[in-house]
Order: sequence, then C-alpha cells, then structure tokens
Amino acid sequence: MASTAVQQTEMKAETTKAEEPAKVARHQEVGHKSLLQSDALYQYILETSVYPREPEPLKELREVTAKHPWNLMTTSADEGQFLGLLLKLINAKNTMEIGVYTGYSLLSTALALPDDGKILAMDINRENYDLGLPMIEKAGVAHKIDFREGPALPLLDQMIQNEELHGSFDFVFVDADKDNYLNYHKRLIDLVKVGGVIAYDNTLWNGSVVAPPDAPLRKYVRYYRDFVLELNKALAADPRIEISQIPVGDGVTLCRRVY
Repeated sequence: MASTAVQQTEMKAETTKAEEPAKVARHQEVGHKSLLQSDALYQYILETSVYPREPEPLKELREVTAKHPWNLMTTSADEGQFLGLLLKLINAKNTMEIGVYTGYSLLSTALALPDDGKILAMDINRENYDLGLPMIEKAGVAHKIDFREGPALPLLDQMIQNEELHGSFDFVFVDADKDNYLNYHKRLIDLVKVGGVIAYDNTLWNGSVVAPPDAPLRKYVRYYRDFVLELNKALAADPRIEISQIPVGDGVTLCRRVY
C-alpha cells in the first residue's frame, strides 16, 4: 500500500506519539496485511519460506519501515518475494512502479532485474523514498532506478504521446491512490507490451470488498473501497487482458496483456 495524500493525512491524525510504539510492536509480532485468518499460519509462511530467503538489504529496509508511523503502507515481505520471482519468470527488464513509499517492493524489483534492468519509479513523497535509499544503495541496485517525485498521471500522459514508448514495458506495479487506478489502467495498457504484466496491489482492500454497508471501517478504507470495487469489476470485463486475483498481502491482481 503505497503513498496517497488522503491516506497519509488520515493515518497521521489517527496515530499519536504515545500510540506509535505499541502499533509498531503489534505490526511486527502479529499485525499484518495478509488475509489469512490465522496469525500463526502467516508467521509460519514468513519464517519458513520468506525470511530465510530475504536479502539483507530488504530485511534492513523492512525493519526501518516498521518503525515508521505509516508502516502498514509497506509491501509485505511475502508479496515482495512473490514479485521478485514473478519478474524472473517473465524475464522482465524494463519496468515501472507507481507508488513507492519507502521502497520495499521497489528494492524487491531491482534485485530481481538483470544488471541493465530499469525501473521508472513514481511517488508523491520523496522523503519516504529517501528513507529507504541507503538500503537500495547498499544493495548496489540504485543505478537501475529512475525516481520521479510527483503525481504519475501527468508523466503517463507525456509518455503516451511518444509512440516509441508504447509496448515498451515488461512489467508495471501499481500501489498508489486507488481512486486513480482505472485512470492508470487506461494509460498503462498501451505502455506495457503484449505479453507483459500489470500488477495492481490492494485489490482486496483490507477485506472490505465483501464488508456489509454498515461495517465499521477506517475512514480511508471506506473512502477507497468503492474505487477498488469498480476497478475489480472493470479488470474482469477487460478483453485485452488475462487476470488472476491472488490473495497475497492485501490482494494483488495480475493482468497479462493479450492484445
């Protein structure tokens, strides 16, 4: 779950200095974004399959991010592992990331790409990206990343005007403002190559996609819920893509462009 202005403002307002240590501790011990109903089962996955294979720079970045008051916005370690394997399976080289936060998914991507691979990374908040930059540099992959601060849509519109960029991306990861996901999709479908993959994060949105109308939801969860529902419906009906919605992290929908 990467940076959005609405979410950051509301999470700031809901988190006091006195609450921060307790919230961080809960996140590290049992709190997580996985929709698995058992904390013990999720912890088993982490300790058996994820943490033993997690590169040291990713571990350091995860631990630094856990101390941030908005730590639930980060990509989970199991999702980062999944993305890294997926990128290798499709032999991705030229990629894009919309929504970076402190860069856990970005570093996962950079580590999975070949040495001459590239990531165009966009986020509205450079301060958060700078928090993770030392670990990215330590991993020796900073040269793969072209970070752009600011909203993504204006840059995407510029790219669409350049026909040479059409079909030039192997993979795109979207983890930003949910109210613009469909706007991103309208542009990205031309920028990703046929056979390429677009991954949309948070498509199960804290499980709220099946919550009753009167369910007690946090304000930012309720605000974005309808946008996520609209996205899921649109992706399922889009004949240009094959999709698979995967219950890892907060839900990831993979879209493979077929034409």
